[in-house]
Amino acid sequence: MKTVTVYTSANCSSCAKLKRFLSVQDISFREVSLEDDLELKQVLINKTGRTGLPQTNIDGEWVVGFHIPELMTLLNRRNTNE
Repeated sequence: MKTVTVYTSANCSSCAKLKRFLSVQDISFREVSLEDDLELKQVLINKTGRTGLPQTNIDGEWVVGFHIPELMTLLNRRNTNE
């Protein structure tokens, strides 16, 4: 099974929307909180070139923010590869 990892922080409304969306779609994901991890924040910035949250990694591809069309494209691609 392939993995979906969501990087979030507290008080991030887009993060909450994304988690709710994935749950409603019955998509398993792992949540990583960036609250107190400055080193991990920098790693994400280096990978994506962006500072916004949430950041979602789906099979090595990134979506920054809560963008349903981008998420669905990657999730559908993910489903066809299983």
